[in-house]
Amino acid sequence: MARVALVTGGTRGIGAAISVALKAAGYKVAANYAGNDEAAAAFTKETGIPTFKWSVAEYDACVAGLAKVEAEVGPVDVLVNNAGITRDAMFHKMTPGQWKEVIDTNLTGLFNMTHPLWGGMRDRKFGRVINISSINGQKGQAGQANYSAAKSGDLGFTKALAQEGARAGITVNAICPGYIGTEMVRAIDEKVLAERIIPQIPVGRLGEPDEIARIVTFLASDDAGFITGSTISANGGQFFV
Repeated sequence: MARVALVTGGTRGIGAAISVALKAAGYKVAANYAGNDEAAAAFTKETGIPTFKWSVAEYDACVAGLAKVEAEVGPVDVLVNNAGITRDAMFHKMTPGQWKEVIDTNLTGLFNMTHPLWGGMRDRKFGRVINISSINGQKGQAGQANYSAAKSGDLGFTKALAQEGARAGITVNAICPGYIGTEMVRAIDEKVLAERIIPQIPVGRLGEPDEIARIVTFLASDDAGFITGSTISANGGQFFV
């Protein structure tokens, strides 16, 4: 019987690539999204992957959304915590609202999504939790104190939870993408990309969403059963830990 995978923020960008790759690998996939109904409908029409709308920043919404996924698709075996937002500002101009929005989605969202599923994974003695962090959670980034703090927190969450899940057959790992050629990144002015961003990347190009998706597919598989608590950097050599 096919395992069930749920991808948050799974209808656009890296999340969409992950959803499609997991389906191609034989998983029954559900994709969560927060706001763009039109994009979600187009994604389902194109891929056949069902979509479910709720905010990962709200615990009760996650509990209700996950119950619907499990009723319609099945118990979740693989959780990919991909949903994330930015509210960039230099720190002296950052508002409490900008801080809270990012922390609530990008960090607390991992708790909100993983916690309701944890008991079922423990009972079934199998689970895969894959957290999409960021290069900026590793090295920091000016104008992103909120985002960098949240994404760094994701790594601590990964390492702690991996220790709790190991004997229950649950692995917990993180991926830190660098600059990936999503629609959002490719919308950056070409001159800025060519002169300021790509020169920082030793391989000389942006990453592709499919390259992140392939890492997720491996970490979700039985082949990755001995890998837990790890952080995989996928940044073209831009930053080493």
